[in-house]
Amino acid sequence: MDTMASDRVLDDPWVLVPALFAPAYIGGRTAAEHWNLTEQIFKDIFVMTAQAVRQKRQERHGALFSLKHIDGRKIFGVKNTWRHRTQVPVSDVHRTIIDMFDNPAIGGGIQHVADCFASYLQRDDRDDNRLIEYAVSLGNGAVFKRLGFFAERFQDGAKLSRLCERHLSGGHAKLDPAQDGIHVVSKWRLRVPEGCSQEVSP
Repeated sequence: MDTMASDRVLDDPWVLVPALFAPAYIGGRTAAEHWNLTEQIFKDIFVMTAQAVRQKRQERHGALFSLKHIDGRKIFGVKNTWRHRTQVPVSDVHRTIIDMFDNPAIGGGIQHVADCFASYLQRDDRDDNRLIEYAVSLGNGAVFKRLGFFAERFQDGAKLSRLCERHLSGGHAKLDPAQDGIHVVSKWRLRVPEGCSQEVSP
């Protein structure tokens, strides 16, 4: 790598993603930052990749990457963004939300995901139908349970909540797989942790 290229990488490690991890896209909490869903800054760059992942955290050229394997057939809802002279795939704002409800850990935990979702609901490009479309394509019933659970807590989330109800699957899911679900919210077939707020401030 020549000096100029090396300087460019140090300035913006996103340009490494297509070369190192393709087929892949930047997603989760990193995409949430990109789309201004959060003001929180994370040190790592979160990448969804169809490559086999042996090490989930890798340091390359001084940048820390967190990786999650994804079926290549489920790479959709992705846009290219120019970083210097490199096109880098990043999940669009709707796919970013759905990915984080699919796996809250990649969004920094369920509370941070809820905060990002609150920001999404205020956006001019919010698209409830697109969220449902993406969730159907992803094929994880827990997404509708988590999404509907939070949507109904916002005054302008009623329509989205009703859409999620139409897609509820059997069985119970955890609101956050990383936490014990002590209480059951029967409407959404969700197990929620102790102290989980029943209200979310818009």
